[in-house]
Amino acid sequence: MRSEILINVTPRETRVALVENGELQAISIERSNRRGIVGNIYKGKVRRVLPGMQAAFVDIGLERAAFLHVSGVVNQYQLPDESIDEKELDITDWLHDGQEIVVQVVKDPVRTKGARLTTQITLPSRYLVYMPNVQHVGVSLRIGDEEERQRLKSLIENEIGPDPTGGYIARTAAGSMTNEEVHEEVSYLNRLWNWILESRDRVTGVGLVHEELPLAMRCMRDLVNDDVERIRIDSRETYEKAVAFAKRFIPNVADRIEIYPGERPLFELFDVENELQSALQRKVMLKSGGHLVIDATEALTAIDVNTGGFVGSRNLEQTVFTTNLEATQVIARELRRRNLGGIIIIDFIDMKSVEHREQVIQSLEKSLSRDYSKTSISDVSPIGLVQMTRKRTTESLQDILCEPCPTCNHRGRVKSAETLCYEIFREILREARAFDAKQYTVLASQPVIDRLNDEESEGVLELEEFIGKPIRLQVEASFTQEQYDVILT
Repeated sequence: MRSEILINVTPRETRVALVENGELQAISIERSNRRGIVGNIYKGKVRRVLPGMQAAFVDIGLERAAFLHVSGVVNQYQLPDESIDEKELDITDWLHDGQEIVVQVVKDPVRTKGARLTTQITLPSRYLVYMPNVQHVGVSLRIGDEEERQRLKSLIENEIGPDPTGGYIARTAAGSMTNEEVHEEVSYLNRLWNWILESRDRVTGVGLVHEELPLAMRCMRDLVNDDVERIRIDSRETYEKAVAFAKRFIPNVADRIEIYPGERPLFELFDVENELQSALQRKVMLKSGGHLVIDATEALTAIDVNTGGFVGSRNLEQTVFTTNLEATQVIARELRRRNLGGIIIIDFIDMKSVEHREQVIQSLEKSLSRDYSKTSISDVSPIGLVQMTRKRTTESLQDILCEPCPTCNHRGRVKSAETLCYEIFREILREARAFDAKQYTVLASQPVIDRLNDEESEGVLELEEFIGKPIRLQVEASFTQEQYDVILT
């Protein structure tokens, strides 16, 4: 399947899009003032142990205390394939108030919830995941060939020897990995862990020990496989860093990285901007004429499948079956595009045929098999709903780009002032490439202009310096928050 990775970089925001056969499949956004912290390693201090919840709150230097469940502590002393009977565990056997511990973030803070932690440190590289606190060698379940699984396991065991310093898991991308590549990966991970140990000793009190790679580098490490033909980057500085990173750690990817020098914005060229806007809408049209309605709440995400204008050509049962089958593929794609996680309830159109229901579930499982996040589908409920979960480690697309609507008393959501500021920056860059103007005037609502004058003032100054032209900001009282205009003079 032909796919490309597009990396759009502006001074305040990096966006990475995975496009397959011309269609957006996944989008990741990282903002300089709000970088994700999943994968970061901290030296923390236990602030409060809660025996009733079998958990503890840990201060790692963030605004809110982070959450550590007892299973994330016990796993440090347990092999990944051993089961845990959480009813028999007691958090007080492991942690106490004031204790200093080294932890890793497994889930970003979301809304009012703090980050989720584990003491089971994992360090990913291109092909392997290193676990310094366990003695175990495993292979990703997505590598289905048993002969290949055994080959990879033997390669790793031979490399680390009979007295290993930690455990390893071969990632999905490790298929066909050579002995030389295993040696390079193990050596790199051991060097990285030794550096982290030294960094840990240098940190006094609570603080950051190791920071995960920036988004552009993470996407090359985690997303690039044999299907990815090209990685296009529209920033010369990021391109040079990406090439240097690839040559050092993933040399087979280096020749696929390209600089995009075109005047037309990269995301606009591939229609990603329009796809992004559609990913914020409740209604998703199906090619057959049916549609999905997606409602994301704090507790769960509900997806309703409707035939809409699709009437079929044979009979009602076949029409329903065809719509549900098409919906499974679109649902899998929308979960990735919107980065929806947690509990997901899907209300497929009722089907009388047991065979049809089984085929729809199989189609959903197949469509989800390509998802990088872990998913689990339960049986169909007695009232015909399909219940599933999708692991959520970062905020959803809507949480990143939008905020509660002040006009309707928070019943709906609108793009945040921060999101609109970055859209305005990209629009000015686009206009500057296409036209020669003496000055740019931004007309926008009061909240957007206020943010441009305050939190984003440094970004405005950097942009003025980059384009060599002044930028004037003006409040337009008649504009709603999502309206703006850039006038060239």
